[in-house]
Amino acid sequence: MSSQAPDEASEPLATRVVLSFPADIGEHGRTRIRSDYYRKYLTKIHDSAAEGDEWDEFTDVGCCGSQMDVPLVVEEVEGGSRIDTDTEIEYTEREACGINQGWSVQHDEPEALDD
Repeated sequence: MSSQAPDEASEPLATRVVLSFPADIGEHGRTRIRSDYYRKYLTKIHDSAAEGDEWDEFTDVGCCGSQMDVPLVVEEVEGGSRIDTDTEIEYTEREACGINQGWSVQHDEPEALDD
């Protein structure tokens, strides 16, 4: 006899999820993650969200199959925990974390710190 998972459809729907991204992803990366297709992608690959969840995602950088790693953190969830394509995805910026930005020609690099 196997245990059954709770019916996902019975969980309340999250109407809004706020994700934070690191400050050092550059303008090109920001444009990619803020696009409608990327927000829809996130609602299709994640079934649920809770504050503090960490999503290790990636996005292309527009050329040669390169990708940029984007660590997203769930900062806020409104409504229930279940995510679907009706869930609104919003972003906020958090402190830089030294992420791999992919192929540097495709985006704005943060300015180097002076020694």
